[in-house]
Amino acid sequence: MSDVLFIRQVRVVSEDSPEFRDADVLVENGSFKAVGAGLSVPEGAKVIEGRGRLLMPAMFDAHVHFREPGFEAKEDIASGTEAAINGGITGVVMMPNTSPAIDSATVVKMVLDKAKAVSRIPVYTSGCITKGREGKELAAIDGMRSLGVKMLTDDGDGVGDAAVLYRAMQYASEFGMFFASHCEVHELAGPRALNDGPMAYRLGIKGSPACAEEIMLDRDIRLAHATGAHIHIQHVSSKLGMETIKWWKERGDVKVTAEVAPHHLMFIDEDIGDYDTHYKMNPPLRTRADNEALLEGLKSGVFDLLATDHAPHTPFEKAQDFVSAPNGITGMDTALVSMYDRFISRGELGWDVLVKRYSAEPRRLMGLEAVPVEEGKFAEFILFDPEGSTTFTAEFMKSKSRNTPFLDKTLKGSVDLVVRGGEILLER
Repeated sequence: MSDVLFIRQVRVVSEDSPEFRDADVLVENGSFKAVGAGLSVPEGAKVIEGRGRLLMPAMFDAHVHFREPGFEAKEDIASGTEAAINGGITGVVMMPNTSPAIDSATVVKMVLDKAKAVSRIPVYTSGCITKGREGKELAAIDGMRSLGVKMLTDDGDGVGDAAVLYRAMQYASEFGMFFASHCEVHELAGPRALNDGPMAYRLGIKGSPACAEEIMLDRDIRLAHATGAHIHIQHVSSKLGMETIKWWKERGDVKVTAEVAPHHLMFIDEDIGDYDTHYKMNPPLRTRADNEALLEGLKSGVFDLLATDHAPHTPFEKAQDFVSAPNGITGMDTALVSMYDRFISRGELGWDVLVKRYSAEPRRLMGLEAVPVEEGKFAEFILFDPEGSTTFTAEFMKSKSRNTPFLDKTLKGSVDLVVRGGEILLER
C-alpha cells in the first residue's frame, strides 16, 4: 500500500468527549500526520471516503481464549487474531488455560513466538498463578515476568486456597505484576449451567447462585487489600458484585480494577429458551436487573473496561445437552457491532465511553499507551459505518468456532476499515 493514507470528511471519536470532531485525517509512515478540516490530498496518497462514518482508536481485548496450545480445533492464534481484526480489535491478552497451561517461561516463549509468526496484531499473554492451574504450588512467575507477562490468573479454576493466593500476591506484586480473578466458589456454583432462579427451576437444572461469584470476588479484593496487590476482577455478572467493587473503590485503599463482558450486558437467563447452549457461559447469564446495573457500572467507571471473554468451542461440544455442553461464547467478531446495535444506536451508551472502556483502558491495564487519533501519534484506528449493517454468517466470521447467539443475525453497524501503523489490516 501507499505510505500515505488520506481519509476524507470523517467524524473523529475520542474517549475525552461525547462530541465528534469533523475532520480529514492524513496518515504518513504509520503515524497521524494531520487531523483537521480542509486538508489537501498529498500526491500519491490512497484516498478513502469517510463521509457519514466514524474514525476511532482501534479496540483492545484484555480477555480472550485462543486455545493454543492444546485445543486448536476450537481456535488457534492465527484464527483468533483474524477474528479480532474482523471486529476492529488490534491487540489481545490470552488467558493461560491451555494444554500445557501457560505457567512457565518455556510455554510463554512458545506462545509468543507462534504469535509473532502468524499474527498481524500484537498478542500478549497472561500467566498462571499456580503450576498447571492446580491451585497448589506457585508457577514459575519470575521467568514469565522476564518475558513480559504482567497479568497472572488461574482463569476459570481460580485459586481456591486463600493462603496460596495470598503468598502469590506478596511475591509477584514486588515485580509490578497484577492478578486477574475469575471469581467462583466451586462448592456453591454447582454444575455452572445457568443462574439459580425461576428459569433454572423451569428447565429442571440446578442453578448457580450469584453469591458463588460475589463471595469469592470480595475475598480476592480483601487479599489484595492485605498484600498491597493490584486485583482485576473478570467478567462480573451480578448487580451486587458490581456494588461490592464500587464499595472497595470508594474506600480508596486497594488497587482494584474490573471488567464486564458484552453478553452480561445484553442477555439474561430467560434467553436460554429451549436449552440453547449458545447462551451457556460462566459466570452464567443472570437477570434484567443485573444487566441494567452492569451497564450503569460501565458508564460510571465501576468497570474500567469491556472484555469479551472470547471462548470458542466446536459445534460438536455445544451440541451436547445443556448441562454437559461447555461454557462460553465467542465475542471478538461481534463485540463492537453488537454494542453499537444494542446500546449506542439507541442512545443508551456514548461512543466516548466505549472507546475509553474497550480501547484506552484495556491498553493502560497492560501498561501500554492508548492510541488516540491525534497528530504525531501512532496510527491504530478503525472506520465504522453507523448506517451499515453486519450479518454474522459462518462465512463472515473469522473465528474457527460459531458458538454465538448472533449467528446468522443482522445487526446495525459495520467495521469497514482497520489500520495499524499505516498497514491496512481489513478493508470492506
